Order: sequence, then C-alpha cells, then structure tokens
Amino acid sequence: MTMRKVNVVILLLLAVAFLIIVQRNLLNLSDILHKENPDAGMILPFETELSPELSLELVRKGEEIPVLITAAEERLGAVVAAMNSVYQNSKANVVFTIVTLNDTVDYLNMWLSKTRLKNVKYKIVIFKPELLNGKISKDPQILEAAKPLTFARFYLPAYIPEAEKAIYLDDDIIVQGDIQELYETNLKPGHAAAFSDDCDSASAKGFIRGAGNQNNYIGFLDFRKEAIKKLGMRANTCSFNPGVIVANLTEWRNQNITRQLEDWMELNTQEDLYSKTLAESITTPPLLIVFYKRHSMIDPMWHVRHLGTTGAGNRYSSQFVKAAKLLHWNGHYKPWGRTSSFSDMWDKWFIPDPTGKFNPVRKQAEE
Repeated sequence: MTMRKVNVVILLLLAVAFLIIVQRNLLNLSDILHKENPDAGMILPFETELSPELSLELVRKGEEIPVLITAAEERLGAVVAAMNSVYQNSKANVVFTIVTLNDTVDYLNMWLSKTRLKNVKYKIVIFKPELLNGKISKDPQILEAAKPLTFARFYLPAYIPEAEKAIYLDDDIIVQGDIQELYETNLKPGHAAAFSDDCDSASAKGFIRGAGNQNNYIGFLDFRKEAIKKLGMRANTCSFNPGVIVANLTEWRNQNITRQLEDWMELNTQEDLYSKTLAESITTPPLLIVFYKRHSMIDPMWHVRHLGTTGAGNRYSSQFVKAAKLLHWNGHYKPWGRTSSFSDMWDKWFIPDPTGKFNPVRKQAEE
C-alpha cells in the first residue's frame, strides 16, 4: 500500500471517529435536557424554533409603549380583558400603568399574577379622590355619576412622568389591532392629544336617536351660559369621545392641560355649565372646551364605539365589528352584562377571576 493510500485511510478513519464522538455528545446532551425537563421533549441546540413564551419575550424589547387604564374593583374583569387584548394582539413592548384605589390593589395583583398575564409589564398607581375636592358639583345626582377614576385621564403626565407620549384607554374596550399602530398616530405640532370625532363614518353608524345631540358640542355644554358664550365655540361642532386618547405628554405639560381642565371643573361647580341632556360622562365637557379645535384625529377604525347602546347591534354588521381595530362598549350595556351587543367579541379576551367573584352574566347561564 502506497503512502498516499495510507494517508487517505487514516483521514477517513479520523472522520468516522469524529462523527461518532459528535453523535454521542449530542445524544448525551439531549438525554440531559430530557431528564431536566421530561415534558419538554427532545430539544437540540441547533434547532431554530423557540418556545412561544421565549419568542414572545424576545420580540418585546425596544421602545416602550405606555398604556394607561383605570381599574375599579367592580369592573376588574373588564380591565383584565382589555389588557389581555392589547397584549396578545401586539408584539410591541407595552407597559401598562393601572390607576386604581387602595382597596383594589391586592385583588388586581392576584388576578394578574395567577393568569396568563403574569408576564405583562405593569405598574399600579393609587388615585387620590381628594384631588377632586371642590371640582365636582355637590348635587347628589352628579356625585352618583362621578366615579373618581374616570378623571384619571386628566392627570396623564403625573402618572407616567417618564414618558413623552402615551395612550389612555377606557376599561370597556377590546383592542383587535396592533397597539403600535395607534401609538404612532400623528399629532400635529402644538397638539397635546388626539381623539376620534363623533361625526366620523365609523361611529356615526352607532348614533342613537332620541338621546340628545351627543355627537356635537351642544349635547354637552349649555351655550346659554356667559362663560361658554365668551369662548366663541360653535354649538354644532362635532364632539369627540375621550375613551381613547393618544397624548403628547410633553405638550400636555407645557400647556398645563391638567390645570386648564381643573379650572373648568371648578367653574362648573359655580355656574353649572354642562348641558342638561348630558348622557353618561361629566368628564367629557372640560375636555371638549380645552381641546376645542386643538386636537388631532385618531383613525375611526381605532375607536369603533356605541357598542354599549341599544342601537349598535342593528347598525353594525358582524364583518365590520371583526374588522375594527378597537371596540368600545360606551353606553349602559357592557359586554360582561346580559344584554350587550357583540359580547362574544369580548368573551374571547376575558380571563376568569381566580377568586370567582367577577362573572360575566350570560343568557344561557340563566336558563
């Protein structure tokens, strides 16, 4: 046998030996992994497919998107469903600021930590009702309608001091699109906030006849009052719904929007500036005044509302509701109640209460 043939044979033997060693090492490694986690199956180090949990965390790095939502104890199921819909439908690095009252913190923490939302980034901020002293009418009817947490949106920069931009969401919403798209809503120079107008094509379908002129300013403000007259606002100006807000917090601070809102709240306690046909919110009038012709627009499909009113079921098609980026059950009929429209669209994002205290009411459950 020539020297060249001997060298070839040696090289072949070395190659075979190397492959045998590599195979044994890989098998030993897979055995170790299997023993450490027998339910996980065989995972080799060169597999590119990551577990859903790991891939989810990897794609949530980068720019934070601050989302503020309020959490009243009797509506925690709504908060959880809203947060779940935002989180599951987006790959963005969402960070929730949850504004609540002292007696709700433990309940909220438990619900989030013991469900699939345990990996969500959030901080809890306590709302101080004394902030509203002297700013809300002492009329018993008004006090009954004035839920303290509904005013949290007035104080956005205080609750998210590190952010330049943020999203505010009511709790009776479901997000079906990627929240990054809403966050990137373009705000014009000098505008501190963007809203959806009540005259846009999407919400106009849900307008409820006979409930007052709730799609323009005269439905919220009393234009006979001198303080309102002096502003020179047109009564038929299209109003907006503050259940979804994209806020430029830098402009909000610079223009001292919070103080302006508080001034109008205080003046209302003295002069009763709000319209008597006002439907469901005493938080809207101050916002309408402060942001009159000074706000940017949110895409109508990012705020499809009136799902909580009696007429929405007839005015919206199921295809339209499925195509909407954000659904809002503003009105009396909430999706966790028995008579709501499109409650099935809410149900798929609801996470059951581990304590069993919060339970959606469904017709079939009563039969």
